[in-house]
Amino acid sequence: MTPEQHRIELYDATLRDGMGGGGMSLTAAEKLRVVHALDDLGVHYIEAGFPASNPKEQELFGLLAAEHLANAEIVAFGMTRRRGAVAAEDLGLRTLAESFAPVCTLVGKASVLHVEKVVRVTREENLAMIAESVAFLAGEGKRVLLDAEHFFDGFALDPGYALDCLRAAAEAGAERLVLCDTNGGSLPPQIRTAFAVVREALPGVALGIHTHDDSGCGVANALTAVESGATQVQGTINGIGERTGNANLVTIIADLQLKMGCELLAPERLARLTETAHFLDELLNRSPDPAQPYVGKHAFAHKAGLHAAGIQADAATFEHVDPGLVGNSRDVLVSELSGKATIAEKAAEAGIAVPDGEQAGEFAQRVLDRVKELEHDGFQFEAADGSLELLMRKEAGDYEPLFRLESWRVLVEKRADGKVATEATIKVWLGGERFVRTAEGNGPVNALDGALRDAIGELHPHLRDIELVNFKVRILDESHGTGAVTRVLIDAADGHDVWGTIGVSENVIEASWDALVDSLEYGMQPGRRPEGSSGSGAAALPARGDS
Repeated sequence: MTPEQHRIELYDATLRDGMGGGGMSLTAAEKLRVVHALDDLGVHYIEAGFPASNPKEQELFGLLAAEHLANAEIVAFGMTRRRGAVAAEDLGLRTLAESFAPVCTLVGKASVLHVEKVVRVTREENLAMIAESVAFLAGEGKRVLLDAEHFFDGFALDPGYALDCLRAAAEAGAERLVLCDTNGGSLPPQIRTAFAVVREALPGVALGIHTHDDSGCGVANALTAVESGATQVQGTINGIGERTGNANLVTIIADLQLKMGCELLAPERLARLTETAHFLDELLNRSPDPAQPYVGKHAFAHKAGLHAAGIQADAATFEHVDPGLVGNSRDVLVSELSGKATIAEKAAEAGIAVPDGEQAGEFAQRVLDRVKELEHDGFQFEAADGSLELLMRKEAGDYEPLFRLESWRVLVEKRADGKVATEATIKVWLGGERFVRTAEGNGPVNALDGALRDAIGELHPHLRDIELVNFKVRILDESHGTGAVTRVLIDAADGHDVWGTIGVSENVIEASWDALVDSLEYGMQPGRRPEGSSGSGAAALPARGDS
């Protein structure tokens, strides 16, 4: 059976299995927001966790009971009965039976190693635990899925017993058998072989796949399982999860729909994929992976001049799919590898007026020469779009500085009581008037920022809207020790847009000052100041995504 011939169910385990990853934590209210985002995306099943494992889960299930979802069904997760217990009297199973969730996923051991060394029961007792637990919940009106834990490792050790575990669940009323690569160590050929045997031994039984990424094959294994007959794929958004993570459901969705012909999501829902992936990262306070397939900032970024020229001629030359299909966008990165076409595209995006014909080529060449010169000195403009635009404006004669610098000075004093005091003084000229200001801060950059804003803030009110949101320092030539050249990257935002700027110097404060000034000057460019600010008063541009 090919993927085109059957419906593939998407099963999200972010709120349960995904939370097993290091540093992953969400409140019940945040989890509820994730549920609605997944429902809006079009996921079929959302595993919310075990209803009574802790107060947070109890709160979440209480919130979910009152919610209406348009596309997804909530799944309650639990374990088979305890050894030696009666299923109907097992507290965990009774909690699942009493939950509002219409679907229950039970995890049962499918490996003799775990049966004997972890659960410490006989093989027969483990089979009874699976069968009786499934039968009890099915008898309570629940649709039951079995997560056959460690199935592929168990299949390698004793394929007959691994199949017996599946058979016990199927005969007891399980709606679906999910084969789990719990340790994440399997490779696609092992997945394919095991599925062939299972399908022959249990014809007509609905199968699913649950993989982890310990061998780097989580997504590949899931896709192989679909090719081999799985009709449900489990995973987590952005592949979060224990150890190296679960299979990335974001990548799986795009691969299944765009590469394998499975009709999973309506086009407008598929276009929410990037938004959903970044939404979860924001809730988890994580920086999105720029290299993540399909949805990463660099997934459709082009740096080499040949590539940039190619996509201008035909995007298919260097893009495997249209980025808009998954809600992403193309980005052309400028570096010493870039060509004139890249510069022309970036200038057009920034609204910089460049003459046509030969003069346009001369402009692009000047920018390229300057970029190559600066990158030789340690600059890097991939993450410094603000500084790059200012550079292009200077070469195009479309640049006006915020002020003229006379001097700045920073004093840092370490006191006997252990406190550190930082004070900055700046002297600048603006509109023919000299401004001298001093400010204290919790560090040199903070103090310089405060003094500069104090000096020119009244004449440039939009500066109030600009905040520095990230500050990074990198040593470029470690062999020079404390005399090494440093690169400073600053991210700034004004509530509408986010941009990056850069400074490079042997003096880290000078590098910081250059990046700081660029960040403010970029934010004050025409078209980025809201009405009422100084200057042109044009509305701010809409946000351009991650910078």
